[in-house]
Amino acid sequence: MSRNFQGLRVDGDAVVGPDGARVHLRGVGLGGWMNMENFITGYPANESAMREAVAAVLGSEDFFELLLDRFFGEADAQFLAGLGVTCVRLPVNQRQFVREAGFARLERAVSVLGAAGIYSVIDLHAVVGCQNQHWHSDNPTHIAAFWLHREFQDQVVALWEGLAARFVGNPWVAGYNLLNEPADPSGAVVGPVHDRLVAAVREIDPDHILFVDGNTYSTDFSAFGEPYENTIYACHDYAVDGMAFGGPYNGEPEPVEAKFLERTRYMRETGTPIWVGEFGPVYTGVPELDEPRYALLEDQLELYASRSAGWSVWTYKDVGLQGLVYASPSSLYMRQFGEFVEKKARLGVDSWGSTDREQAEVMEPLHALIAREFPAWEPYPWDARSTTDDLVRHLLFAQAMLPEYAERFRGLGDDELDALADSFSVASCVRRTRLCEILASSMGAAAGTTG
Repeated sequence: MSRNFQGLRVDGDAVVGPDGARVHLRGVGLGGWMNMENFITGYPANESAMREAVAAVLGSEDFFELLLDRFFGEADAQFLAGLGVTCVRLPVNQRQFVREAGFARLERAVSVLGAAGIYSVIDLHAVVGCQNQHWHSDNPTHIAAFWLHREFQDQVVALWEGLAARFVGNPWVAGYNLLNEPADPSGAVVGPVHDRLVAAVREIDPDHILFVDGNTYSTDFSAFGEPYENTIYACHDYAVDGMAFGGPYNGEPEPVEAKFLERTRYMRETGTPIWVGEFGPVYTGVPELDEPRYALLEDQLELYASRSAGWSVWTYKDVGLQGLVYASPSSLYMRQFGEFVEKKARLGVDSWGSTDREQAEVMEPLHALIAREFPAWEPYPWDARSTTDDLVRHLLFAQAMLPEYAERFRGLGDDELDALADSFSVASCVRRTRLCEILASSMGAAAGTTG
């Protein structure tokens, strides 16, 4: 640790500031920004494929730069500070850093958040080759090729060297989340890759906290032995009753606690801080369906407080599924794409937010056939049914919808594109009031605790 570093560090099972006082890292993830996701901004399939399709219609990717500018800025930081947020997890896609503009955009976000008194966790959410099997690593397939090719891993090491050089000494960076939700089917590569990433970052930046996700979507930490120095191991803790295919939550927190304790066993056994990098229910907009999900969220937050766990709820902003704020139904974007978003929901095209019951007349016979003909098939990471849904609805159907999404941009002028992007400015968005109140209350309570 550099003697003059004025940022955060790990001290036993706590995060502390330069004065040694405990700091509670509790806040939100900025999903859909420098790593775009289909359910967040309403497109189908994965980010790179969507950008290519839209750019073919518009003639460039300039619209996305405008969208990123409006999606997050000073007003967002001030809004989050008003809720009591102390940290924002910033998911980024490696594709953003092929140009200097990506580094500059990330630096501006860290600066804006720091001016509002909020720490940043830089989260590498999507890498070349894809570190997991799903859309949020910008994966157009169901293969996580990152684990198969040393040259992909070399590129990620080089990126972290570049990021560490940019942010070394910055006191408003809480730390570096090295690889979001790794899913190495063998379980044999994830540990050595992290050894390389840690060594590369530490060579340049000996001070910032490292955030390490467990294998299989940050639920399994068995690949790690002795903990790295000044490191937080971050679990993800999505409760089944809060998902679109789960629930309703019956108000009994014991199963939720049992799963949390299972996912945090490594942290508790090693005496390192507990930090839940992602969690949170999805919402329907129907009060009688959503109220049990708010109750679940409150129970999770109470559980985390009882264990002095930090957290980052998913996600800050979207088109209405999960965000603290969301694009207004009256905005130009939702008027232009609202019916398309509804079609995606009807077909179950997005994995996140799907009930797994969409298109039953097509899917159920297929599930039955696979169960009958291939009973020994046990695909990673989930099961045969989930993998079949991924291959048919979340990949085949989703990719087939890309041309329809892109065509909705055709003929739009500069003013209309500006209005589309502005649909995601915080001033234009609708607040999910109940969710904001719950989080603000929890962060207010946390501010009065000492451990």
